[in-house]
Amino acid sequence: MTLLIYWISLLFCLLSYASSFGTRYTPDWASLDSRPLPEWYDEVKFGIFVHWGVFSVPAFGSEWFWWYWKVALKPEYILFMVKNYPPGYSYTDFAPDFHAQFFDPDEWADIFEASGAKYVVLTSKHHEGFTNWGSQTSWNWNSVDNGPHRDLVGDLGAAIRKRSLHYGLYHSLYEWFNPIYLSDKQSGFKTQEFVEKKAMPELYDLVNRYKPDLIWSDGDWEAPDTYWNSTGFLAWLYNDSPVKDVVVTNDRWGLGCYCKHGGYYNCADKFTPGQLPNHKWEKCQSVDTISWGYRRNMKLSELMDLPSIIKDMVYVVALGGNYLLNVGPTADGMIAPVFEERLRGIGAWLKVNGEAIYSTKPWRVQAENATVPVWYTSKSSTVYAILTSNPMQNSFKLLTPKTSHNTVVTLLGNPEPLKWAPLQTSGLIVLLPDLPFSPAEAWTLKLHAVA
Repeated sequence: MTLLIYWISLLFCLLSYASSFGTRYTPDWASLDSRPLPEWYDEVKFGIFVHWGVFSVPAFGSEWFWWYWKVALKPEYILFMVKNYPPGYSYTDFAPDFHAQFFDPDEWADIFEASGAKYVVLTSKHHEGFTNWGSQTSWNWNSVDNGPHRDLVGDLGAAIRKRSLHYGLYHSLYEWFNPIYLSDKQSGFKTQEFVEKKAMPELYDLVNRYKPDLIWSDGDWEAPDTYWNSTGFLAWLYNDSPVKDVVVTNDRWGLGCYCKHGGYYNCADKFTPGQLPNHKWEKCQSVDTISWGYRRNMKLSELMDLPSIIKDMVYVVALGGNYLLNVGPTADGMIAPVFEERLRGIGAWLKVNGEAIYSTKPWRVQAENATVPVWYTSKSSTVYAILTSNPMQNSFKLLTPKTSHNTVVTLLGNPEPLKWAPLQTSGLIVLLPDLPFSPAEAWTLKLHAVA
């Protein structure tokens, strides 16, 4: 009996010891997809995406400049090189001019904080293979040994975290012209030399060195996740990495994975679902509608204006998503004034209306076709009705909310309760004050104690 008691006690100790380490995830999608998404990500709602690299030097057409010039053979890219650079000029010759001499990470972080964003995602490496930190497997094709001669990932991360923002890193799995990757590709991805020598060592290095709160994977579409060993990496990330309890990942981990596997779903770039998805998602959108990287040839008509950005963000949040808005800095490290103006405009709107965005949930109805478009978000017993244009009238009907004797209606930014009356069947009519001027052309009605 004494021996039985001993073994039972030992078993309880072992179970207690195991539970103290939480759930262990195995390297398969069934297990990895069962991991709960860390709460911070759903609460923050709005982030800034930053595409920055050697492509910022030619700053022409797109961050896919190298590919369009050498593979797609787009005439405008070829002509650009013929007109502006000598014969024999190679893409790698651009790197020394990626000097970032005006890059002030604290200044960037101030702008991002002023935008109201709660997380920032920087490109650690795009498809060109140039790493924005001193990767030991980059063979001098990195920002420490070349170009800026500084650790861009680390410098920005320190500034972002001083402002209590979350820091994420974009990382492209594949590289267009890496000879090791091209060799694996030629084998039909039966060999994994690039994964073992380049892709995975860099990901492990990024996590251990910078401890990102988010990993935004990309460049996955040519090969399956079994080639990339994605599930093995994610199992380590969720079980044993220094960020295992807080890190968030997206869904781009191999051919056929997006919108199916991973932490949250990006699906396609600028993903815009027509109805409320059943999984946490994110829309990445660029202020410059043509390119993610900086373009010297961009035109004002090709940029999103502030009302368009706010409407897009409200739509995304109402449908349960996060909004990741991209800006492309210049090669010398500046955020163009037109981008800064947009970001500060968002922040000004969020100072008044952020209560209807941050930490909200989708309501039972996401939108209503009133006299102007209305999008709904919710928080406990409070519902927010966001008007994305001015109704130009004093009385305004909302047909969806079910009122009670305790219902109180206010306009965010205006402390005085508004007069309202219930409609006969459902909804209410509210007496609007003169709406204050809003460059964003959006206002929020706060409805307390409605169903």
